Amino acid sequence: MIEKEKSLVWIGSSKKDLMALPVGVRKFFGHALDYAQHGDQHDAAKILKGFGSAGILEVVESDAGGTYRAVYTVKFKEAVFVLHCFQKKSKRGIVTPKEDMDIVRARLKVAEAIAKEIKNGKTHD
Repeated sequence: MIEKEKSLVWIGSSKKDLMALPVGVRKFFGHALDYAQHGDQHDAAKILKGFGSAGILEVVESDAGGTYRAVYTVKFKEAVFVLHCFQKKSKRGIVTPKEDMDIVRARLKVAEAIAKEIKNGKTHD
């Protein structure tokens, strides 16, 4: 069965932040998000620790300029919500910095509210 393509909903500054990343990184993240829109999971997508099994995924990509992450959720059937795109600057190994985790948590609440609106028939652009 082919799943209907879900729309992408960008939360906060996530789209602007994505567009500021290097072209190769943007293309890689776009490809991973396309998988999510079609109900699949890209090989590079991993569950983001700290959210249980809440359907919060991250994709990590590196280039000469550094390491970048895109965080999104497939938790809601209404859409794929892009929560955060950023360059990882933590000096503590692979740990996601607290400031970025706080942004993800706050934007997840926004995504939940928007998903309810969509479910109740209100449009969101």
